[in-house]
Amino acid sequence: MLEQLGIRSLRPGPSGNEQAPNHANYDEAAANPFPVLPDPLTLNDGRKVATPQAWWRQRRAEIVELFEREVYGRVPAGVPSVAWTVTHSEDVTVGGRAAVARQITGHADNSAYPALNVDIALDLVLPAAAPGPVPVVIMFRPALSRVEGPRGLPGSSPAFEQLLAHGWGYATLDPASIQADNGAGLTRGIIGLANQGQPRRPDDWGALRAWAWGASRAFDYLQTDRAVDARRIGIEGVSRYGKAALVTMAFDQRFAMVLVGSSGEGGAKLHRRNWGEAVENLTGSGEYHWMAGNFLKYGAADASFGSRNAGDLPVDAHELIALCAPRLTFISYGVPEKGDAKWLDHQGSFMAAVAAQPVFRLLGAKDLGRSDDYMKERMPPVNAGLLDGQLAWRQHDGGHTDGPNWAHFIPWADRLLNTATVPRMRTDANSQLAHEALLRKMSQGRIDLYFIGDSIARRWGALDYPELLANWRTNFHGWNAADFGWGADRVENMLWRLDTGELDGVNPKVIVILAGTNNVGREPGGEEKVADIAAGIKAILDRCRTLAPRATIVLTSVFPRNDSMDVMPEIARLNQALARLANGKSVIFLDVTRRLADSDDRLLPGMMNGDGLHPTVKGYQVWADALRPVLTRLLGPRKKTDHAPPPTGDPSAVGRR
Repeated sequence: MLEQLGIRSLRPGPSGNEQAPNHANYDEAAANPFPVLPDPLTLNDGRKVATPQAWWRQRRAEIVELFEREVYGRVPAGVPSVAWTVTHSEDVTVGGRAAVARQITGHADNSAYPALNVDIALDLVLPAAAPGPVPVVIMFRPALSRVEGPRGLPGSSPAFEQLLAHGWGYATLDPASIQADNGAGLTRGIIGLANQGQPRRPDDWGALRAWAWGASRAFDYLQTDRAVDARRIGIEGVSRYGKAALVTMAFDQRFAMVLVGSSGEGGAKLHRRNWGEAVENLTGSGEYHWMAGNFLKYGAADASFGSRNAGDLPVDAHELIALCAPRLTFISYGVPEKGDAKWLDHQGSFMAAVAAQPVFRLLGAKDLGRSDDYMKERMPPVNAGLLDGQLAWRQHDGGHTDGPNWAHFIPWADRLLNTATVPRMRTDANSQLAHEALLRKMSQGRIDLYFIGDSIARRWGALDYPELLANWRTNFHGWNAADFGWGADRVENMLWRLDTGELDGVNPKVIVILAGTNNVGREPGGEEKVADIAAGIKAILDRCRTLAPRATIVLTSVFPRNDSMDVMPEIARLNQALARLANGKSVIFLDVTRRLADSDDRLLPGMMNGDGLHPTVKGYQVWADALRPVLTRLLGPRKKTDHAPPPTGDPSAVGRR
C-alpha cells in the first residue's frame, strides 16, 4: 500500500507510556495545533448550507465521499450478499426475566471465490411474550468477551438485564466473524472475499467500515423479524468497537440510535487534536487495517507528494458525528482514574460533539445545549450528562466501558425515539422505493394542488385502490392534483420526505395536509404527546411555507378513529391545537370531524372500513365535499383538461395487480 501511495516513510505515533521519550502530549496548551475545523455546513464550492434540503441534497453526500475516499474506505459495489439462517433457538432466563434467544448465521455468498468463507455470528435475545415489536440494540461483542449462557448463547450482563427490563431486545455481533482485527487479515474476511484474495486499493474499506457493513447486514435480518421494531434498531460498541458503532451510524441512516463508548482516535475524537492517540498511531502497523489505505497519507513523513498530517485531512470527527444527525447519538466515556485512559482524549471528543451541534439544529434536532465555540467549551462534571437533545454526552465515573451509561441511555432513547418534530427516514425498502417514485412524480406534470399525508391521503389517489382513485378523479380532475401521501407515515416521516426533496420546485397553489393519526396510535399518551404531535404538524406546515411560500395551506383535522375510542379525547385536543395554527388566509383549518362522526365520536354509518380508521368511498366524498368550496375559491372552477402527473401506488402491490 505504501508503494501504491508513493510513501517512503511514515512518522511514528506517540507512545502511551508517559516515561517514553516520544510519549503522547497531555498538555492542553499544546493540544490544538490545528484549531480551525472544516465547516460541516459549507459546501465544497464555498457556499453555505442554510436549509435541511441543502444538507440532504448536497452537503451530506460531499462529507460521505470524503470519509469514504480518505478515511474509512468504500464498500465495493460487488460485495457479496448475505443469507441468514437461524441455527439454534431456545428459551432462556436473563437477569430473572424470560427471553427467547437465537443463534443466527449470515453466510456471505462465496460462489465467486470459494477459497474464502465468511459466516457472520449474530445472537439475538428478545423478551418473551412481548405485546408487540420491540426495540433492539446491536452490540459489537468479540466472541471471547461474551458472557456465555447455555449452548453458547449470550447469558447475563448488566446491559442485557437493563435492556430486557425495559422491554427491549439485544443482538450481539462478533466483529471477528466479519473481518479480522489485524493487517494480515485484509486478504481474508469480507474484505478479502470481496477482493477475491487480492490486496486492497487505496480507497478500499478497512476493518472499521467492514464491521459497520456487517452491522448493516444484521439490520437487514432484524427488519425481517416481526418481533423487532425496525424503526427502533440501535448500534453500540466500546473502544475500537465504539469507533465501529459511530461509523455504522454515520453511514447507515436506517439505524435510529447509537451508544458510542470510549471511541477515541478514529471515532469521536478530533484527528486534529494533539492529545493521546494520534493519526500516526492509526497509520502505524498495529492499527492501519482499521482505515482506508488513503488514510496512510496523513501519517507520511516522506512521500512523492511531500508530507501530510492531521491538519491536511479534509474532514474530522465532528463531521462523522454530524452524519448521524438528526438521529439519537450518545457519546459516552469513563474517567482515567478508573481505566478510561487519557490516551482517548475525552475533551477532544467533547469538542467534536460541540462542533457537530449546528447540523443537529439545522435538521430539527436538539443539541447539547452548549455554545458552538468548541475551543472554549469544556466537558461538564463527571456524571453530569447533557441528555436533553438527540445529541447527548455523558462521562460516567467508571472505567473503559459504557456500562454505567446504559441506565441513562435507555430512558433517554425511550423519551426521544418517537419525537414528531425531528425528521426521520422510513427504513423499509418499499418506503424507499415509494419515495423515489414520488421524487420522479414531481417532474411528470403540473401540480397546482398538492396533498401530503399518510395512508388515508395515499389511498385516495393510488393505483392500487382503483375505486378510490376513481373518486379522486371525479373530485379533482381539472385542478392538477397530485397525491404525495404514503402509508403508515408518522409526522416525522413526512418531515423527512419534505426535507429530502418531495416538494422542491413544485410551487403548488394549494397544499392539503393530513397528518398525525399514526402518531396518535391506539393508546392514550397524555398532554405531552398531544403537544409533540401538534409541534410536529406545525413543523410540516412551516416546511411547506418555506418550500412553497405562495401556496395556501389547508390543514385538515385528524380524522376520528374507532379502532380505539380511548384516543378520541386526545384527537379532539390535537385538532384544537391545529386550529390555532390557522389564520384563515395563508393557512386554513378544515375540520371534518362532525361530518364523519357523531357528537359521541362514533363514526357515522358507512364512513370507514372495518378497521375503523381508513375511509370508504363515502368517507372520502365527505372530505372532498368539505374541500370543494375552499379549493374553488383558491383555484377557480375545475378545468376540462388536467395536466397532473400520473398517479403512483404501492411499489409492493405492482406484482399483485
